[in-house]
Amino acid sequence: MTIGILKLALFIPNSNSLKAKRMVIHSLKAKLCNNFNVAVTQIDDEDKWQKAILAVVGVEKTRDTMNRTLSRVINFIENFNPVGLIDHEMELI
Repeated sequence: MTIGILKLALFIPNSNSLKAKRMVIHSLKAKLCNNFNVAVTQIDDEDKWQKAILAVVGVEKTRDTMNRTLSRVINFIENFNPVGLIDHEMELI
């Protein structure tokens, strides 16, 4: 069993309020949970309008499968229009 942890720093350029940011983050979290069977939560920068730090966690049978899943999450976010990926850190346990 492998646990994968992905920390994502996101930029939300069109957000002009915390409410607008929450709407984008809520949509992104729902899509990630539904498409990749992972858990997602915001872990930092709750008070900033255009920045968010998310943690994505998943469990798979093998390291390769977990690595593939988290890589697909990164690709999905890079193509998710309302946000830009600033940085990411991946850890497999």
